[in-house]
Amino acid sequence: MKALLLEAKQKLKMKEIPTPKISENDVLVKVAYCGICGSDLPRFFEGAVHQFPQILGHEFSGTIEACGSKVTTLAVGDRVAVAPLTVCGHCEYCLAGYPQMCENYGFIGSHQAGAFAEYVAVPEQNIIKVPETVSLKEAALIEPFTVGLHAVERLPIKANDEILVLGAGTIGLMTILALRARGVGNISVSEINDNRLRFAKLAGADQLINPMKTQLEDYVLEHGRPHSVFETAGHPLTQVQAITLARKKGQVTYVGTSHRPIHFEAQEFEHIFRKELIVTGSMMSYSAPFPGYEWQAALSYLERGLIDVKPLITGIVHLEDEGQPFLELTATDSKQIKLLYEIGGEV
Repeated sequence: MKALLLEAKQKLKMKEIPTPKISENDVLVKVAYCGICGSDLPRFFEGAVHQFPQILGHEFSGTIEACGSKVTTLAVGDRVAVAPLTVCGHCEYCLAGYPQMCENYGFIGSHQAGAFAEYVAVPEQNIIKVPETVSLKEAALIEPFTVGLHAVERLPIKANDEILVLGAGTIGLMTILALRARGVGNISVSEINDNRLRFAKLAGADQLINPMKTQLEDYVLEHGRPHSVFETAGHPLTQVQAITLARKKGQVTYVGTSHRPIHFEAQEFEHIFRKELIVTGSMMSYSAPFPGYEWQAALSYLERGLIDVKPLITGIVHLEDEGQPFLELTATDSKQIKLLYEIGGEV
């Protein structure tokens, strides 16, 4: 089969390699589409993988090509999306219903071969059947949407709450979609990239703020402090702002991945206890029974037209493009939101 092998930092090469063998509890998925995730960027640019060579890619859809001897819930030809986390099922966190905290977890596209390839081996329990009414392009975006949905579900939100989302990258946009699907009232989004703000509007944001043009603190003071803040940018500045901008008795959910040290001044950190804030983190998108309600909810939202992920797909690329799409995503003037490698395509 054809696959993209990450052989070293910024060295992504298409090669012919053997098709993976499957165990009795696995299925072989013929990949249709696979998205480039923000977490793939450090893997490509910095070589942040567990070993070389590695096949990246965990946001994917496809069809079942073959089933292991003990697979009972799937059949060849089924259209599917895939939950990329693999869990042991027997550690204390798995047994308690928190698979995202599994102490022996693996991850397709990181710990094990991913979906920048024609075929990938996947455990039966990680498969979500996709109905004919949902395209395989849309299905490739189920995984990032479930991340946003999991974040929204971490803390209680009322329909008339004022919400502030910091950052409008893919996960910020998916958080907006999840909030809108939940019927949340007023959603404000802060993002320094005007192109991303345009997509935030398409996703359902009510108020758009570019903090390079409008002082965010002034805006919040004028329009009212948010009941809930979702930090999705993973930037030291916004990670502090999430605390300082929330209203008294408000709540903050951290979703963005940190890549740099975060420094709180004493008076900034004091906001947590002086305002009695509820502060939580959101890790991936899983619950019990594995892979969790988030995945079935995502399918339901897509089927019923409560969310539309299609506008977020800004480009289709191919394995032959190798690492060029990564450069497109990170270019200073990039207009891309979600690039999909088209591998098998729609069926």
